[in-house]
Amino acid sequence: MNKSLRKAVIAGNWKMNKTPSEAKALLEEIVPLVKDAECEVVACVPYVDIITAVEAVKGTNIKIGAENAHWEPQGAYTGEISTGMLNECGVEYVVIGHSERRQYFGETDETVNKRTRAVLKAGLKPIVCVGEVLEERKSNIFKDVIERQVKLDLKDVEAKDIKNVVIAYEPVWAIGTGETATPEQAEEVCLFIRNTLADLYSKEIADAITIQYGGSMNDQNAAELLAKEDIDGGLIGSASLNAQKFAAIVAAANA
Repeated sequence: MNKSLRKAVIAGNWKMNKTPSEAKALLEEIVPLVKDAECEVVACVPYVDIITAVEAVKGTNIKIGAENAHWEPQGAYTGEISTGMLNECGVEYVVIGHSERRQYFGETDETVNKRTRAVLKAGLKPIVCVGEVLEERKSNIFKDVIERQVKLDLKDVEAKDIKNVVIAYEPVWAIGTGETATPEQAEEVCLFIRNTLADLYSKEIADAITIQYGGSMNDQNAAELLAKEDIDGGLIGSASLNAQKFAAIVAAANA
């Protein structure tokens, strides 16, 4: 991390876990453990937990995020949630384009782009996920894949808005598998993302953008990953469901 240029963001991605009552209990356990954190601490929770979660962290340093948002403000989109709904609930961050959305629910770079622009227009902060699958890594085309995703996912996002975007590099082969990219592999891609952003915008803008690592970061490997220059935080999966483990990752970001 380079704390002189950008702020670290540790965001828990709860996925389809925790009922509202369970969410309240977990957040109440996390609050005192991270109260002195200098980094941004975020919990991205299921839709049904949002109101409970916002209330549970009121007056604390924890921000609440959602796990997706539709690009239209309203309409016949059964099962979707609009940015206006999220805004009124008190959400500040929205995860966009997670690999599980791409894998299981037909998310494409085009829809990621539409969602990202809608989230920014609503004054919310998107955490835009990019990453390669195992075959692309083994075939050594992962940089081509990442470059395409970054360029398509951020298409027509203006320079004045890009400062509110967080990029999460999540190698698909390292999500929920117990596998983790080595710190060197993660740093290589995060730096490549930053250089791609510099080409799209400018070096100054790219240097100010938070780029997270999101592939099975946990309390055991966080310090080593976060010691790298271009890894500015983490999008945390299973470890975010354990207060002690999540707090340990936040502590590593503050070291």
